This record gives sequence, structure tokens and C-alpha cells, in this order.
Amino acid sequence: MPAISTSVNAFVQTVALLLSALAIRPLLAEPLEPIRISKSGDHFVQGEHDQRFVVWGVNYDHDRQGRLLDEYWLDEWDTVQEDFGEIKQLGANCVRVHLQFGKFMHDPQTPNAQAVAQLQKLIKLADEVGLYLDITGLACYHKANIPPWYDQLDEQGRWAAQARFWEAIAQACKGQPAVLCYDLMNEPIIAGNEPASDWLAGPLGDKYFVQRITLDRHGREPRAIAAAWVEQMVAAIRQHDQDHLITVGVIPWVFAFGGGKPLFYSPEVSKSLDFVAVHFYPERGKVDDAVEALRAYDIGKPLVVEEIFALKAGPDEVEQFIRRSAPHTDGWISFYWGARVKELQEEETISAAITAAWLERFSELSEDAKAGRLTEPED
Repeated sequence: MPAISTSVNAFVQTVALLLSALAIRPLLAEPLEPIRISKSGDHFVQGEHDQRFVVWGVNYDHDRQGRLLDEYWLDEWDTVQEDFGEIKQLGANCVRVHLQFGKFMHDPQTPNAQAVAQLQKLIKLADEVGLYLDITGLACYHKANIPPWYDQLDEQGRWAAQARFWEAIAQACKGQPAVLCYDLMNEPIIAGNEPASDWLAGPLGDKYFVQRITLDRHGREPRAIAAAWVEQMVAAIRQHDQDHLITVGVIPWVFAFGGGKPLFYSPEVSKSLDFVAVHFYPERGKVDDAVEALRAYDIGKPLVVEEIFALKAGPDEVEQFIRRSAPHTDGWISFYWGARVKELQEEETISAAITAAWLERFSELSEDAKAGRLTEPED
């Protein structure tokens, strides 16, 4: 009987290993295929048959304590793994992560090898779970993580350091199918007619999401400045990675000001960007205005609403905006802050209830969204 016993034990151990692997990768999908721009140039495709791909994702920018991902991913990797599993279960196919410049650069020329290695580890996790990554860089959200030397650089030196950051990221991400795109910077802006004194605009809570790419225009036109900056960042990436898509996530000033034309998605600036990424938070009773403003960003390239949430309107109106924008939009990215729906419901706070309700709605819409089956609601 020893031989039989040994066989049984081996079988049990094999099953245990398989179950363990499933626990780590509970929703292992088919291998991810690189996302490309269609031959027509106006939507995403994947696979050898150019199957249409619609982005349906979440921003994974900070946790429930307000910590940014690269502030805890070294010591709390299990949390990141669990969160990616939950994001997949919500029905997402994409995660937008935000990398802080100060966490990735020791000085203007030297990347932080440990941070770059951790990014590669994150890419591997995303590939295993079946989630694409929207890698947004150059973040300065927490002032405590901004190196003093960085703010002391002039415009030319700052741009050069930013380009070096993107070189390091591109080298780490080259050839990785789980990388959807590089987002050059979250919500960049340009100084007004008068010179600015701070590279960062006003805070939202304790975070600075908006960043200037110049403090002084020196008589230059905004589009010329934006075009020069985009070209320098794109050139840095393309030295090492010719394939992954590049974009820049912008504030929809057309919506905020009730008119005007896009800056970064003007013909002069957007020629090196592969698709449009714009951030929309529809307001209560103004869904029509939001849908109309979004059309200003429909420039013949894929269009992704890279930030959307039930912040200024309830889930019903946000869903209405998504459905009405579906005919000319190629993706939407909401938010996930490390708390599951059940946990949020148990908190019994207004903010938790809003987030829980939206995550449930997000999950309900996921399959139709990814399949391109969302349609405008009937009157």
C-alpha cells in the first residue's frame, strides 16, 4: 500500500498547489493581447482579427487612508494583489495607476531602481489577473514626496528630468502586453498671462492633482508650449518603446467654461498623442451639457473618459451620461479606493453609501460596456 499512499499524497499536493494558484489568480483570463489603434484611427482593437476593445476601468490612485499606491506597494503587496482581484471581479478590464515623480527619481538623471522593479512586478500582476494598465506619470500629488531639487529646476531642466522619468518607465514597460498606455501627466496646465510662482495649482484636500508645465510663457502661445512639451515627452518614450499608446489626461475646460476649444487636443498639440483622455464629472441636471462638451474632444481618435464618478450627480445621471456618450466614446475609467462594496455598506456614511452604490452600478454595466452594447436611454 505504500505506493498507493504515495500516489494519493502526490495527487493531494498537486490539487493543493492548483487551488493555491487559483487563490492567487482567481479570475485568470486568457493571455492579454496588445491594444492597438484601428486602421480607421478612431477606436481600439486587439488580436489578429482586430476585435474592438472598449476600456472599462478604475483609477487605483490611493487607498482608503489617502495613501498613494507607490507609498505602500513595497510593504503591503498582499493588499495590492487583493485589490486587483476585487477590481477584476467588479468587471473592469483596465486599472489606471499614478506614479509619483519623487518616488521614481533620485536626481534629475537617476531613476529609483527599486521603484522601477516594483512597477514591473505590478505589470506582471496585472497580466496574471487580466487587467490592462493605464500608467499615468509625473505625479506630484503629495508635496512631501517632491524632492527640493525638482522644484528648483528651471523649465528646461524640469522638462529634461521629466523626459528621463519617461525613459525609465518606457524601458521597464517595453514589450509588456498588460500596458495599455502611458498618460504623460495628470491634468497639466500652462501659466496664464502673468507668471506663476508654484508648479502646482490649488489642492483638493491634501493632494495636488493639477500641475503646470511652465511658470512663465515668455510671450509664447499656449499651444506652442503644450506641443513642445508633448513632443519632448513622447520622444523620450519612443527611444525605448515604439508600440504602447500615449495620451495625456486633461481637464475638460470646454465643459468648465461652457465653450472654447481643447488645448492638448488641438491639431497642433495632439498629433503625437494616440488617443484622447479627458476627465468628466457630470453635474446634476446638466447631462446634456456634459454630452455636448464631450463632443468637442471627438477629433477622430479613440476617446476615453479617463475619470468619471458619481461626484456631482447620482448614479442614474452618471449612467445616462455614459450611455449617451457611448456612440462616440471608447472607454470610461471610474475609481476604486481599496474598499469592497460590502465594507462600504457597513460604514453607514453618506460618502461610503455613494461609493458603494456607484460600484454596484459600475459592475452591472461592465459586460455591456466592454461588449460595446451600451446605448442611449430611451425617453
